[in-house]
Amino acid sequence: MELIDIGANLGHESFDADLDAVLQRAVLAGVTRLVVTGASRAGAVRALELAKAHPGLLWATAGIHPHHATECTAEGIAELRALQAEPEVVAAGECGLDYHRDFSPRPAQRSAFERQLELAAETKLPLFLHQRDAHGDFMAIMKAFEGQLGPVVVHCFTGTRAECFDYLDQDWHIGITGWLCDERRGQHLREFVKDIPADRLMVETDAPYLLPRTVKPMPSHRRNEPMYLAHIIEELARDRGEDVAVAAAATTATAASFFGLPAARR
Repeated sequence: MELIDIGANLGHESFDADLDAVLQRAVLAGVTRLVVTGASRAGAVRALELAKAHPGLLWATAGIHPHHATECTAEGIAELRALQAEPEVVAAGECGLDYHRDFSPRPAQRSAFERQLELAAETKLPLFLHQRDAHGDFMAIMKAFEGQLGPVVVHCFTGTRAECFDYLDQDWHIGITGWLCDERRGQHLREFVKDIPADRLMVETDAPYLLPRTVKPMPSHRRNEPMYLAHIIEELARDRGEDVAVAAAATTATAASFFGLPAARR
């Protein structure tokens, strides 16, 4: 079984002490390629550094998350433009809107999102997007760029069936995380993941966040890491009524095509 983790925050400080061991466990669990999320100016630089240090295993995204929207200055956009020109950077983002936490003012979030979409319209890189409790504004902003952007994935999807199919109607992709495994918040996802076309579905851990609550035994440190992608694909396959090997092969093929990743190292 080969898996691609399309979103892992490996630049997070919780991985500083044992990243090599984390990557080794991931590979042993079948995770042959990973995309490291760059979600701030410093985080995008770090994601690229990690990708350069682990060629053939890690790639990177470069963007400014809505939590860091105030970083999206002219200088910040210039930095992103340079980062996104690097061959190891395979997507623009993480960017989008987050009205759930509102760590940045909403006008600043919208402005940062629009500026990053303007850059993405130039580069045509795949887009790695975030949306939480902001569906209406998210769709309106994306509508303004219709026909100008490359492939799109709404990562760490946690929304409703209607939102999911709004995205699919635009030919966008959906990223599923261990949120699926949360009986408190993710039960609704189990009811419609079977309806997502295989060529629009990808999987991710969002490590170190969102440790699947169905992992047994639950690790005491509660840190999620890429090796648990194998657990997520098992849960996803069950909900889709598929063999695990089928779900793994389909999501891996979709991710490799979306990001333009070469074959896994042997």
